[in-house]
Amino acid sequence: MNNYLYYGTGRRKTSTARVFMKSGNGNFIVNNNKLKKYFPNKNTQLMIYKPLNLVKLDNIMDLYITVKGGGITGQSEAIRHGISRAILNYNKDLRNILKKEGFISRDSRKVERKKPGFKKSRRKPQFSKR
Repeated sequence: MNNYLYYGTGRRKTSTARVFMKSGNGNFIVNNNKLKKYFPNKNTQLMIYKPLNLVKLDNIMDLYITVKGGGITGQSEAIRHGISRAILNYNKDLRNILKKEGFISRDSRKVERKKPGFKKSRRKPQFSKR
């Protein structure tokens, strides 16, 4: 991990991803596993690859990623955000391309907390008139 040149942190919901990127031949390691083993779902893999495919860096960069917290969707979107930031570290000129697709901005939505007297955050108990 010492020889990785470009770094980006991505976050989504409660997930945090640290992305280390260097020139190589397209190796993708997530939490010491291959990407296909860690995320077996094809749609999730495609979503993670989108920023790399967009700027045509998918086969010339090696990525080492550590991700923690949240579930599958939160982690995969955190990784996508981290990859976008690492690409910006690599080349600032690619900002407009990534920004147009919405990969740079952090999705700040989080789960709304449960309130007292409610069943969930907004779900009230059933009302009975009689």
